[in-house]
Amino acid sequence: MKPRFTRSRSVQPRFFKTLKRSAVLGVGAIALIFCSLIYAYKIEPNWTQIAYVPIEMPRLAPAFQGYQIAQISDVHADRWMTQDRLQRIVRLINSLQPDAVALTGDFVTRDADVYESSLVAAFKELKPKDLTVAVLGNHDQWTSPEVIRRMLKRSNIVDVSNSVATVQRQGSLLHLAGVDDVWTQHDRLDLVLNQLPAAGAAVLLAHEPDFADTSAATGRFDLQISGHSHGGQVTLPFWGAPQLPPYGKKYPSGYYRVGNMVQYTNRGIGMVSPRVRFNCRPEITVFVLQTSRAKA
Repeated sequence: MKPRFTRSRSVQPRFFKTLKRSAVLGVGAIALIFCSLIYAYKIEPNWTQIAYVPIEMPRLAPAFQGYQIAQISDVHADRWMTQDRLQRIVRLINSLQPDAVALTGDFVTRDADVYESSLVAAFKELKPKDLTVAVLGNHDQWTSPEVIRRMLKRSNIVDVSNSVATVQRQGSLLHLAGVDDVWTQHDRLDLVLNQLPAAGAAVLLAHEPDFADTSAATGRFDLQISGHSHGGQVTLPFWGAPQLPPYGKKYPSGYYRVGNMVQYTNRGIGMVSPRVRFNCRPEITVFVLQTSRAKA
């Protein structure tokens, strides 16, 4: 009699079910990764967030109650951040009708002379009620600070690097000060403090946010606004930003209280390589200044 061989009726179907489930999960994972890459490359970099941030300033005069300062940072003009794209952002800022505009550095990544004209064409369209102020960032200093300063002047923007601009209303003062780039050691806070009147609320523009520890220690500034970190450009759930630059690690994104001063770090509107954003939308910040009495 020949031996009889029987096929397993339980192991084989279970194997194919497991294989099918693994294949489905694998295809799903690949699809998720593909969609995430498309989103990070094409969608989120163009999805600008407008963040209104109320700031209580004990030294703010009643004449400046509700004063609005719109901030953008880290333009990084290049083949992606074209003149047309930047002009759309400028028109969006103008639609908000801010009292002042603050630009906190890194106008280019490289080749400042190549992008000077397109930056001027876009920034000349800014129409705040009072003025636009700016400071330089590390990329501006690495590339060509002379070209960037010329671009600011041609755009009717006040360069407050190591300087102070003052707005007056009904005899009261609001100071918009700035320090030049910290990473490249061009900051001179001592010069700023020497120019800063004793009276009036003061806002400090500083490209690198971690400078807040130094500026807050003076006790003279109510608010520091910065950029530099891009918020990490990519932030992962339960992890945060895998990579942050020097001087942008402690206060990488958003609102912080540093002593008696508020530090706010804008996520920027441009990018550096790789040109992707994930869970870190480009940002226009609008600071709404409030007196202590008004907030109470």
